[in-house]
Amino acid sequence: MAAGVPPDALGRRVSCGPDYGTVRYVGSVSRTAGIWLGVEWDDPQRGKHDGSYEGTQYFKCRHPKGGSFIRPNKANFGVDFLTAVKDRYGLNDKQDVQYGTGSAVVFGTKTVEFVGMDSVAEQQRQVQLNKLVDISVRECAVSHAGQEEEISRTCANMRHINLSKNLISSWETVIAIASQVQNLETLNVSENKMVFPSTSTFISNAFSNLKILALNQTGITWTEVLLCAQGWPVLEELYLSANNITVLERPDTVLQTLKLLDLSDNQLLDGNQLHLIAQLPRLEQLILRNTGISSIHFPDAGFGCKTKMFPLLKRLAINDNKISQWSSINELDKLPSLRALQCNNNPFMDTEKNPETLIQLIIAKISQLEVLNNCEILPAERRGAELDYRKIFGKEWLEAGGHWNPEKNKPSEEFLAAHPRYPALCLKYGAPEEGELKGRQPLTLKNQLLTLTIKCPEKPEQKPVEKKLPESMTIQKVKGLLYRLLKIPGSELKLSYESSKLEGKEVELDNDLKPLQFYSIESGDCVLVRW
Repeated sequence: MAAGVPPDALGRRVSCGPDYGTVRYVGSVSRTAGIWLGVEWDDPQRGKHDGSYEGTQYFKCRHPKGGSFIRPNKANFGVDFLTAVKDRYGLNDKQDVQYGTGSAVVFGTKTVEFVGMDSVAEQQRQVQLNKLVDISVRECAVSHAGQEEEISRTCANMRHINLSKNLISSWETVIAIASQVQNLETLNVSENKMVFPSTSTFISNAFSNLKILALNQTGITWTEVLLCAQGWPVLEELYLSANNITVLERPDTVLQTLKLLDLSDNQLLDGNQLHLIAQLPRLEQLILRNTGISSIHFPDAGFGCKTKMFPLLKRLAINDNKISQWSSINELDKLPSLRALQCNNNPFMDTEKNPETLIQLIIAKISQLEVLNNCEILPAERRGAELDYRKIFGKEWLEAGGHWNPEKNKPSEEFLAAHPRYPALCLKYGAPEEGELKGRQPLTLKNQLLTLTIKCPEKPEQKPVEKKLPESMTIQKVKGLLYRLLKIPGSELKLSYESSKLEGKEVELDNDLKPLQFYSIESGDCVLVRW
C-alpha cells in the first residue's frame, strides 16, 4: 500500500474539503503514474463519472456521475475519538500553555525551571476529560476508536455523545467506542454512511444503558435495525430519518421498550407497513412526516370501536404526506390513546377552503384529541366543533335513515363509514332537531341575532333580562354592554352560559376576543353574569 494510504482504505469514509465520500478503489489508473483513490461521493455533483476511465471500469457508483479519482494526499481518513475530543475541548498538548503548564516560568529577569510539569499537565488533562458528561464531536473527522481501553481510562463519566457527520465507516467502530463508555445513555451517529451487520452476530453489551439513539442518514435498512436492536435492551427513542427504508418487519422480540420512533423522510411502500410495527407495546410517539403514505386503516376495529394496534400511542405526526381521503382521519379516532396530531400539508386539507372549518372537522372526528398541529384544543373549541359537525351533517343523517327516535334510528352503513362519530355526538348532545337543520338562510342581521336571557345568579335582586345580540359580537363587547345595562364595572365581569342541551353544565366565556358563535351559543340559552 502506498505511503499515506491506510491498509484498510477500501470502503473507508473520507472527506476532501467540505465533501464526504466512500473509497471504492485503491490503485493505479491507466496512462497515469502513482496511486489513486476512486471515491463515490455522497453528493453526486462532486463527481465526474461512474467509476470508469477510458473504457475501463475501476469501481461502481449508484449515480452515473457520482465518482472521481483523487490523490491519497487530498483525502482525510480521519482521527481517533479521543484526539477529536481533545481538539474540540482544547485539551491536547498544543493547549498546555493555557493551563500554565509550561516547564519554565519567567519572574522579572529570572527564569525558574519547574521539574515534572509535563506529568502535571497530563494529570490536569485527565481531570478535565473525566469531568465531561455531554460530548459533541460533530464534524470532527472521527473515523476510529483509537487504542483499546484508552477511552474508558480517560472519559469515564460520559453519558451523551454526538458523533454525527464524521468518517465512521462501520457499526463495529461505533461498538468499539460505545463499549468503553459504561453509562452511555444518548448516542447520535447520524450522517455517517456505515456498513451494518447483515446477519445475527455476537451481541455486544456496549449499549446496555442506551436510551436514545439517532441513526438518521446512515443508510441502515429496517432488517439491519432489527438485527442491531438485539443489543439495545432498554432503548426508548430511535431516530431513523432519511434512510431509504421502504418496507418494515414485525419486531417480535426487540424494541419492546421503545417509546418514540421517527421514520420521517423514508418513502414507505404503503400505509399497511404501519401494521407491522403496531404491536410495539410501549410506543407513545410515532413520527411519519414525508413517508409517502396515502391512507391509514385499522381493519381490526369497526365504526366507533377502538383498535388493538398502537395501544399507547399518544402523539402522531403524519404531515407532508399524500393522504387525500377523510376516511383516514376517521380511522385515527380508533387509536385508544391518541392525544396529539400533526397533519399539515396533506391533500385532504385542500377539500375545505375555510381553515377554521377544516380544524373543526378534524377536532369533531377525533374524540380524544387535545393538541392539533401544535395548538391546544380548548374545551369550548371542542364543544363548538362537535355541535357544528352535528348540525352540518344532520340533514345527510336524516336522509340516510337517522331519526330522533332511537327505535327508528337506522343510519346507513355508507353514512356511518363517512361519519363514524356521528352516533356518539347524538348521544352526547342529543339528536339534531328539525329546526336546527333548515338550510342556511341569507345572512341578514335578523338571522344573526341571538335571543338570550341575562341572569345574575349571585344577585337575586337583579331580575333576568332578555336581550337580542348579534352572534358575531365579541365577549369583550358583551361585557361592555352589560356594564351599561347592569351598571357594574365591565373589567370585573365573569361570564358563562347554560343551555337546555347541556343540563347541569356551565360553559365559561373566557376569551374576550372570541365572538358568541365561537362558543356555539344559541337562541334561548342563558348567560350568567358574576362579579
